[in-house]
Order: sequence, then structure tokens, then C-alpha cells
Amino acid sequence: MNPFAVEEDRIAWRMGDETFMVEPWGPDALRVRATRNATFTEEDWALVEPELAQVTTEVGEEKATVTNGLLAAEVSRHGLVRFYRASDGQTLLEEYRPIHRPNRHHASRGGGTYRVMQRFKARDDERIFGLGQHQHGRLDQKGLVVDLVQLNTEVAIPFLVSSLGYGFLWNNPSIGRVELGRESTRWVAEAAREIDYVVVAAGSYAGLMGRYADLTGHAPEFPEWASGFWQCKARYVTQEEFLGIAREYNRRGLPLSVIVVDFFHWSAQGDWKFDPECWPDPEAMVKEIASLGAKVMVSIWPTVEQASGNFGEMASRGLLAGTERGVGPQMGFIDKWGRGAYVHYYDPTNPAAREFIWSKVREGYHSIGIEVFWLDACEPEIQPADHENMRYHLGNGLEVGCIYPMLHQRGFYDGMRAAGQVAVLNLCRSAWAGSQRFGAAVWSGDIPSTWEALRDQVRAGLNIGMSGIPWWTTDIGGFFGGDIGSPEFHELLVRWFQYGAFCPLFRLHGFRSPGGGTVGAPNEVWSFGESVYAILKEYLFVRERLRPYVMRQMRLASANGTPPMRPVFFDFADDEECYGADDEFLFGPDILVAPVLEPGAASRSVYLPAGAEWTDAWTGERRQGGQRFDAAAPLERIPLFLKDGAELPIRG
Repeated sequence: MNPFAVEEDRIAWRMGDETFMVEPWGPDALRVRATRNATFTEEDWALVEPELAQVTTEVGEEKATVTNGLLAAEVSRHGLVRFYRASDGQTLLEEYRPIHRPNRHHASRGGGTYRVMQRFKARDDERIFGLGQHQHGRLDQKGLVVDLVQLNTEVAIPFLVSSLGYGFLWNNPSIGRVELGRESTRWVAEAAREIDYVVVAAGSYAGLMGRYADLTGHAPEFPEWASGFWQCKARYVTQEEFLGIAREYNRRGLPLSVIVVDFFHWSAQGDWKFDPECWPDPEAMVKEIASLGAKVMVSIWPTVEQASGNFGEMASRGLLAGTERGVGPQMGFIDKWGRGAYVHYYDPTNPAAREFIWSKVREGYHSIGIEVFWLDACEPEIQPADHENMRYHLGNGLEVGCIYPMLHQRGFYDGMRAAGQVAVLNLCRSAWAGSQRFGAAVWSGDIPSTWEALRDQVRAGLNIGMSGIPWWTTDIGGFFGGDIGSPEFHELLVRWFQYGAFCPLFRLHGFRSPGGGTVGAPNEVWSFGESVYAILKEYLFVRERLRPYVMRQMRLASANGTPPMRPVFFDFADDEECYGADDEFLFGPDILVAPVLEPGAASRSVYLPAGAEWTDAWTGERRQGGQRFDAAAPLERIPLFLKDGAELPIRG
């Protein structure tokens, strides 16, 4: 019996109770699904409607092949699949079946769901990038086990980029993990109805990111106002305090693009509007901030407490996420007065819930001119982190838990576009595959104010860029900690601020000390003494002068999927030394940034990629690429190098 069949331009393999399908999904990409159920689901999860592809199929007794542009797949009679370059037959990725162990496995959990596993051969010469944002401090993630679960500071995007020339999307929102071992690479989903993944091929890293954007959606237009400096702290308590900060930036002649109203500006969580006692005329406030050339961003939490006027309707209409057992609330938190409170999360997997939230946000904020939102705690942050106990409109938390932030972002994107807003950008603490198409800008969550955390952010930011999220930032100075009177913190803040000036978003935030309750110490650029202020002020204007260059990179990111902040090997893939230079990066094609990541340093080692001439942006000294040297880095200077005579206004 021949196990193969051709169905349109797809190849199907059936043996026993398993059905395995390989089909094109846009140019140079193949989607694979396998299930023990009678049919496949209709869910495309992260994927958008594919473009047409040029496909050929061939079926024999022992194997079947499907070729789609640069990528081809061969399925053996025994159901093993191998992906290879169509041009020369070079293997990119192939399934692995150890003795007496399966290459893929479906263990029933009941109700049509399975704990699924997919195994591929590992190669010692392979480097692996992407997979979202993680705090393990590694750029190349070969050898790691990476959890696929959304947590504060940990963003699970199940897309990896291989140095062998392929990209791999695990198209499954289940809680799980990927084991990047020496023997095999193993993907595990704790609850799924089928195995679902996509392999894509290209001749460059830029090509892979472009194909991934084609698969999961391109980022929309980046708004020009977002390319400047963002001021934030935990937290401004009143409208008058908030306006006073904006007025002071204006009085000092400092550039300011966005100023942020953090949490507890509401009366109760789930109200999604200003507390009139502290914010008596927010519409007038928004207009005044606009007259100063800036935007107001407000914090939005997906949480609802029973004291909210919206709780009763949301509960009765089934718009809240539920639990499979025990009590309904998913997190213990505090109210704006510092008292204990239990909160529920709304359910963005329910379209009606997304529409309800947006209707309240539109009424409370968008109608008065607020056009950018800070989507905090959108993992969601449940306590305890028992996803099996979560119940959503789309299924159990183990099955669909990772998709929460992406659908939350979709609700805001759809609502803002329907309200006539063209350029949509919202700052988010989490994301999933495809979040970029809904205007999600990600920041790295509530990280500590330490040198170790700063070092980790460099690699985290590069990997999330390689995961299809081009808009990214950190809390400059870290979130937790940072004594505004400490010389040690001053040095860390300066180095972080210099690094932040060359991130896609340039944003100062943190809960500074000394401070009590939910209100930290001051966190404006003038809050740390005159010597620190002088340095921070200089980098405010460096960023301001570079905004036209930043916008060019953002347009490329939307059009081609190219991350504006990227590893040096991205543009210099043939230079083996670039793969070890993981504490420096390219900001666009023309600026190599080497942030200072150690306390007390007055210089740092820098590698200049081969194949280009590099000019020190501060001194004008030129060096040929292909060499490592110690670059001067006094406290007021971050090492920067311009490629091949690029003329950019680093110096005023």
C-alpha cells in the first residue's frame, strides 16, 4: 500500500492513525502538520493568508517530494521528512528517529488534545537565534532548553533562525519548550490537537526575516513621533505633577516625544478611565502636551477587580478568563490605595471581550486624543503560574496560553484602525508570533538595576529582533532599584542611557529609590545631578539628530522585516568572528554600537567586521574591518563606528 497522496499542491502521508501533511505556505516556505485526529483544525494561529507559490510535487513508492522555490522537502515511506535547498540538495533540517524512540509523538490528554513532541537531528556547526526575549544572557542559544511560556521579562516567540540558512516557526500557542540539544532539537507542546510548524529558506538573514514577515505579517507604518525620547517613571500621581514634568522638559529646551501616565491613574482596575480626583481634565492635559510637541501614553492593564464598574457585565457575559477549578481571580495585587485586591484577567481569545475592552478604552482615552497605549502585564501574569487551571474562550490554558498577548494587541490594533488611526504602536510587556503586525512594540519587562541585567538586555534585544519584532526597548537604568543619589547607579544609568539611544525605542523608566508605595523617586534626566545630566542631555540630542536615519530603518523593517537593531553577523554572515561579537550590534546598516557593560571601564574591546572600513564617530579615525582592538570609552562616550564613510550627525 502506498502511504502517499497528492491533494492539490500538498503531499499527504497516512499510516495507522496518523496523518502527515506538507504544503506550500507562500514563497520558499513549507507548512507541516501531523495529527491523530480525524481532521486538522481550521486554526492558522500566527500565519496570515499565504501568497501564491511555484510548487512541484512528485510521488513514488518509497518517497514523495514537494518543492517550493528555494526549499524542498522529501518524505520517506516511513514518514520521516527532510528539508533541503532545492538548488543543490544540501540538507537544512531533517527529522531524527533514535532507536526505539519516535521522531514525533502524540500522547493523548483527552478531549482531542495531545502532549505532542517533534524531534529533529542536531548539528554541531549550527547556531540558533531568535525564540523571543529571554534573560539567559546568550545570543546563540544552541545547547539551551528554552521554555515556551509567557512571563514578566520572558517573551516566548517560537521562531528560530538557523545559521544553516533556514527559519523555523513552531506554529502552536501551547505552553511547552524547545530543547536545543547536541543529539537532537526537540519541540514539545503540553496540549495541542496537532503538530504544526513552518520551515522557510533564504539566501541571507535579511531574506529569512523577510520571509518570516510574509508568513506572520509585516509591522505597520512606524509613527514618526515614536522615534524620539520617551519619559516615564513609576509613577506620576496627579495631572498637575505630570504637566509639570512636561513643562520642565520644554523650559529646558529638551526633546520629548512621549510622556507616560503609569498605572493607578484609575479608580479601580478595570475602569479604563482616569480617576477625576487626581486627573480632573485629562482632555485639556492631552492638548497641552500636544502643544509641547509630545504624545501622552497611558498604562492599560488587562485586569479587572470586583470594585470596577465593568466587572458585573464582564462576568455575566463571559468576557473574563476563567479557572478550571478553585476560585475565579488569577492574581493577588493591590488597589491604588495600597490595599490588597484580587483581580481577574479578561479573555482576549474571545472577540466579544476584545471589542468590549476597546469600547471602554475608546471612551476613556482615545476619544480625548490619546493614541498610544502601554499594554502592561499582558502575559498574563497569573499567580500561581498554573496554566492548566486557566480556561479561555479558545481552550484550556495549556493549549492556547502563549497567544494571549498577541490577541490582546490585536484588539487594540483593530479598534484603533477602525477609529481612523493610521499608524498604530502600543508598548507591550509580552508578544507572540505575529504580534508585529498589530503594532506591538515590546520592552523587556521589570528587570533589576544591575550591570548583569544590562549585559543580558543586549543579547535579549538582538534575539527578539531576530524573532520578527522590530520595535523594542528596555527600562533605561532597570526597573527595580537604582538609588538616585548613588554614584554607582549614576554610572550604570549613563551607560544604559547611551545604549538606549541606539535601541529602536529610546525610553527612560524605573521605580527609583528612595521611594515608597507605588511612587518611586524622581526619574527625569535632571534627577541625578549636574554631571550626569550633562551626559544624558548630549545623548538626547544625538538621538534627535539621528531621527531621520531611525525612520529610514523603521520603513525598511515594515517593508522587508529587517530588524533595525541586529547582530553584526546579520550583515556580515561570511565573517566568522562576527558570531562571537555578541555584546555589540548594528543599528541600521551604518552604525556599529559597542555599549560599555562593565563598571569602571574607560575602554572596551571592539570587533570591526571584515569587508568594510569603519570610522570612529567621535574622533574620525579610520580602521579597516577584520580586526579587534580596545576602543576608548570615557564615561561620556559610547564607542560608535560608521561604515564605509557614512555621514551621520552623531556629533553636534
